[in-house]
Amino acid sequence: MTKKILIVDDEQNIVISLEFLMKREGYEVSIAGDGEEAVARIRREEPDLVLLDVMMPRKSGFEVCQEIKSDPALKAVRILMLTAKGRDTEVAKGLAMGADAYMTKPFSTKELVEKVRAMLSER
Repeated sequence: MTKKILIVDDEQNIVISLEFLMKREGYEVSIAGDGEEAVARIRREEPDLVLLDVMMPRKSGFEVCQEIKSDPALKAVRILMLTAKGRDTEVAKGLAMGADAYMTKPFSTKELVEKVRAMLSER
């Protein structure tokens, strides 16, 4: 069965490259451009994994993460948070809110693909 990944980022160039990368790996991909749309899509599509940017309009990645992780029906959804480099407080906060893993931008595509594979095979 094809794994579903939701990409949540408001930077179009990042979305395009992540979408290309994940589709090339054989995943089914959907996209949300802000936090509110992300929550709606997660509830509707129940993706296996969410690539979630921290800084976004309408709802931050932290708020999205907290909302998803506090909903028992969505507990199985894995969340990989993406943030600007070196913000240790953001990493701690994201993990405290239930993110499953963290990557800092800019990241190597190889590293991201390996991380995604590992997270999806843990189920």
